[in-house]
Amino acid sequence: MSGGINLLGLAVQGVLSLAAILAIWWIARAMKLGGDVRLRDEDHARELAEEAICGFGPVEVALDRARIGALVRGADGRVLLLRRHGSHFAARLIADYQGIRLDRQFLTIATRERRFGAVTLDLGPQAQAWAASLRRLGASA
Repeated sequence: MSGGINLLGLAVQGVLSLAAILAIWWIARAMKLGGDVRLRDEDHARELAEEAICGFGPVEVALDRARIGALVRGADGRVLLLRRHGSHFAARLIADYQGIRLDRQFLTIATRERRFGAVTLDLGPQAQAWAASLRRLGASA
């Protein structure tokens, strides 16, 4: 009889554990934690640029093909780098061409902030034009 009670106890414990796991999953989903966060489109990148710098005035956007990052040019010529950071996006202004490398359709941008790190964007055919325009950033300063 004690063997039956042990099996029943283990079954109840297993069901309760599964219920707890499902509850945690539901709470995380309701709070929109985790997941695969990506830029929806160019308008989404513009919104994020405006949130990052009030009055930025985005006029041109280059989305990474995987939509994990973007370059956004403001009306005043400044360029903002957006990159996925966890379940959000982080933004940094690109001050000069230092740390930028073009490799075919990939543009790698290493900011001076160690914690922000380097970002490689697959910009497709736009990569060369953006790299050329970023070369002029240091010249205007």
